[in-house]
Amino acid sequence: MIVPKYEIRPAAYAEGKGVFLLEPVKRGQVLVAPDAINQVYNKEARESLVPGSLEDEACVRWFESYHTVSTDWPDDCYVNHSFKPSGLWHLGFVFATRDLAVGDEVTADYRFLVNDNEVMPFKDAETGEAIVGYTWEENLRISTELLLEILRK
Repeated sequence: MIVPKYEIRPAAYAEGKGVFLLEPVKRGQVLVAPDAINQVYNKEARESLVPGSLEDEACVRWFESYHTVSTDWPDDCYVNHSFKPSGLWHLGFVFATRDLAVGDEVTADYRFLVNDNEVMPFKDAETGEAIVGYTWEENLRISTELLLEILRK
């Protein structure tokens, strides 16, 4: 669930829609929190999903090799990728990386959301670079270090 007031509208950089704030948010504030997770998929269950299916496309890494699937496409699914995100994905939560203003788009670095070394089927809209998932160890270490940095300031 998206915590601050927001609206869905055409994305700033990516194709499709994005999440835009209707209220200011302070650095470190929770932007997105886990909500209504009915099942967590292990690696084997994740790999058995049909590539390109609705379930496969809606799959997001939760922790280690476990994933969640939200085929109802809640508004959280409109959080777009950025290598300079406004939000930090950490264990299913997204924290504001800086003070955000009304109208700012909520973005996250997808390298935290996908499998170890998984290459996304699209490139970063701003840089054209490939988006390749961090290993779980990198994911946890990097996101924890970044979160600590956010909270210390």
